[in-house]
Amino acid sequence: MNQPSFSLRLPEGDDLPRKVCDNCGFVAYENPKIVVGSVVRHEGRILLCRRAIEPRSGFWTIPAGYLELNETPEEGARREAREEATATLAIERLLAVYSVPRISQVQLIYRARLAVPEFSAGPESLEVALFDWDDIPWDDLAFPTVHWALAHDREAETGATTVPFGNPAGASGDAMPDGRSLKPGEF
Repeated sequence: MNQPSFSLRLPEGDDLPRKVCDNCGFVAYENPKIVVGSVVRHEGRILLCRRAIEPRSGFWTIPAGYLELNETPEEGARREAREEATATLAIERLLAVYSVPRISQVQLIYRARLAVPEFSAGPESLEVALFDWDDIPWDDLAFPTVHWALAHDREAETGATTVPFGNPAGASGDAMPDGRSLKPGEF
């Protein structure tokens, strides 16, 4: 049996170069990664996790991660909360869909609440805590999309009707709200 060998070329009827098997013509499509997560509220406070893994280890984030094969986005968001915060969620609704084209990522962020008022740091978190809005460690949030999700959740909390939200005007996910660009590998 021939070992697969791929070369980058334009398949017939396509308009983008793709990895095509030199032996059988199979086209290996590469598509964006899907991230699922939640802004989780409990008694008016927001659940955040301090990352124990790269990228951005030591920084705070909402429970989120890559969608796995054969799971719905809601199942994935609940799984990520269990893995990162040992939390059981009740998903309420889709909050936002963010695009981060530089890293070929699409993020589906939900509004959720703790179904059971218990949580602790999972293996991917150094610590987990509930924060009042004024106490959120804004300078230590891991990614631009975490800032966006928290701001959009606050808008939704005050009755905004334009959900799901999307990227803020002109924002691509490449820079933090303070304008600092993320370094390669940070996100």
